[in-house]
Amino acid sequence: MDVVEWNEPYLETCCRSALHRLTLVGMVGRPAGLKDGPCLERLRGMGLAAQRPDGRYELTEEGVARHRSEILRRAG
Repeated sequence: MDVVEWNEPYLETCCRSALHRLTLVGMVGRPAGLKDGPCLERLRGMGLAAQRPDGRYELTEEGVARHRSEILRRAG
Protein backbone atom coordinates (compact mmCIF):
# COMPACT_ATOMS: atom_id res chain seq x y z
CA MET A 1 0.00 0.00 0.00
CA ASP A 2 1.35 3.41 -0.96
CA VAL A 3 1.44 6.04 1.75
CA VAL A 4 0.68 9.59 0.66
CA GLU A 5 2.50 12.22 2.67
CA TRP A 6 0.72 15.51 3.30
CA ASN A 7 3.28 18.30 3.11
CA GLU A 8 1.10 21.41 2.93
CA PRO A 9 0.46 23.58 5.99
CA TYR A 10 -2.96 23.04 7.54
CA LEU A 11 -5.63 25.63 6.75
CA GLU A 12 -8.15 26.40 9.47
CA THR A 13 -11.79 26.32 8.40
CA CYS A 14 -11.97 30.11 8.43
CA CYS A 15 -8.91 30.37 6.16
CA ARG A 16 -10.32 27.77 3.74
CA SER A 17 -13.46 29.91 3.58
CA ALA A 18 -11.37 33.02 2.88
CA LEU A 19 -9.51 31.14 0.15
CA HIS A 20 -12.84 30.17 -1.41
CA ARG A 21 -14.14 33.76 -1.21
CA LEU A 22 -11.04 34.89 -3.11
CA THR A 23 -12.00 32.57 -5.95
CA LEU A 24 -15.55 33.95 -5.96
CA VAL A 25 -14.52 37.60 -6.26
CA GLY A 26 -12.03 36.91 -9.05
CA MET A 27 -10.19 39.90 -10.47
CA VAL A 28 -12.09 42.36 -8.26
CA GLY A 29 -10.20 41.08 -5.21
CA ARG A 30 -11.12 41.23 -1.52
CA PRO A 31 -10.61 44.55 0.25
CA ALA A 32 -8.46 44.79 3.35
CA GLY A 33 -10.11 45.50 6.67
CA LEU A 34 -12.85 42.89 6.49
CA LYS A 35 -13.61 40.30 9.14
CA ASP A 36 -11.48 37.71 7.29
CA GLY A 37 -8.46 40.03 7.23
CA PRO A 38 -6.34 37.82 9.52
CA CYS A 39 -6.99 34.84 7.26
CA LEU A 40 -6.15 36.84 4.15
CA GLU A 41 -2.87 37.83 5.79
CA ARG A 42 -2.16 34.19 6.66
CA LEU A 43 -2.91 33.18 3.05
CA ARG A 44 -0.59 35.94 1.87
CA GLY A 45 2.14 34.69 4.18
CA MET A 46 1.72 31.19 2.78
CA GLY A 47 2.00 32.48 -0.81
CA LEU A 48 -1.63 31.60 -1.60
CA ALA A 49 -2.77 35.22 -1.91
CA ALA A 50 -1.15 38.52 -2.73
CA GLN A 51 -2.03 42.04 -1.69
CA ARG A 52 -2.19 44.42 -4.63
CA PRO A 53 -1.07 48.06 -4.55
CA ASP A 54 -4.74 49.09 -4.18
CA GLY A 55 -4.86 47.06 -0.93
CA ARG A 56 -7.09 44.28 -2.24
CA TYR A 57 -6.18 40.61 -1.99
CA GLU A 58 -6.17 38.21 -4.91
CA LEU A 59 -5.24 34.59 -5.43
CA THR A 60 -1.81 33.59 -6.61
CA GLU A 61 -1.24 30.60 -8.89
CA GLU A 62 -0.39 28.62 -5.75
CA GLY A 63 -3.70 29.72 -4.23
CA VAL A 64 -5.63 28.55 -7.27
CA ALA A 65 -3.91 25.15 -7.08
CA ARG A 66 -4.53 24.85 -3.33
CA HIS A 67 -8.20 25.75 -3.80
CA ARG A 68 -8.49 23.12 -6.50
CA SER A 69 -6.83 20.42 -4.39
CA GLU A 70 -8.38 21.21 -1.01
CA ILE A 71 -11.72 22.95 -1.52
CA LEU A 72 -12.99 21.59 -4.82
CA ARG A 73 -11.82 18.07 -3.97
CA ARG A 74 -14.11 18.09 -0.90
CA ALA A 75 -17.07 19.36 -2.90
CA GLY A 76 -16.97 16.51 -5.38
